[in-house]
Amino acid sequence: MSDNALYTDLSGYYDLMCADINYQAQSNSAHRLHQIFGNGGKLHLDLACGTGPHISYLSQQGYQCSGLDINQPMLDIAKQRCPNAQFELGNMCAFETAAPYDFITCFLYSIHYSGDIQNLTSCIQNVHKALNTGGVFCFNSVDKNHIDNNLSAKHSVMHDNSEFSFGSSWYYHGEGEKQTLKLSIEKTSAQQTQLWTDEHPMVASSFNELQALLMPYFDVHIFEHEHDKITPWDKVSGNAIFLCVKK
Repeated sequence: MSDNALYTDLSGYYDLMCADINYQAQSNSAHRLHQIFGNGGKLHLDLACGTGPHISYLSQQGYQCSGLDINQPMLDIAKQRCPNAQFELGNMCAFETAAPYDFITCFLYSIHYSGDIQNLTSCIQNVHKALNTGGVFCFNSVDKNHIDNNLSAKHSVMHDNSEFSFGSSWYYHGEGEKQTLKLSIEKTSAQQTQLWTDEHPMVASSFNELQALLMPYFDVHIFEHEHDKITPWDKVSGNAIFLCVKK
């Protein structure tokens, strides 16, 4: 297998890459926030839904779920995982819905895939249009001014007699509206190791800048990035959950 083969078939490695993520805790946290701040409705849309693990858990909470993603192979896996949900190929910065939703989520910092402030603003506007009155938009974000370029996350997992090691890190050069998500996959099997690396361009913003973009459309609440309890943001940490209620 060449490095390019790893890249083109990334959808098949996505769940392994995210094996250390507690999807259930994230989904339950978002559900609790919607119960507290939302309109009580059960129509849910997950932006950048990937292979659908959050939808799987939120469906168990009684939501009628839909998912939007720009990657068709990811959606194919999501459809197998969540046969009762609806999925659509599309860009979260340029989407329309046939009917409004009560609850829209965007997990795993995927809001940053908007790429730049103009597209991020379009995403926010589209979400606002897609929500019922009192509907909730819930997502997590990282503050560009708190990124430590020396920090990284890494985990390993065995699969099909091979060891996979996955790495990720943020990089921000200190100015502007661009940051980078760096990814790596290392596969070791039969004494052979293959390595694939990539960099994803992401939109960069401070929490104050992001809040300013959201406030014309939403009442904005910011919480610490904790899933077992609801704690207001301490205005110091650079990793937070945004809970936005449509005005």
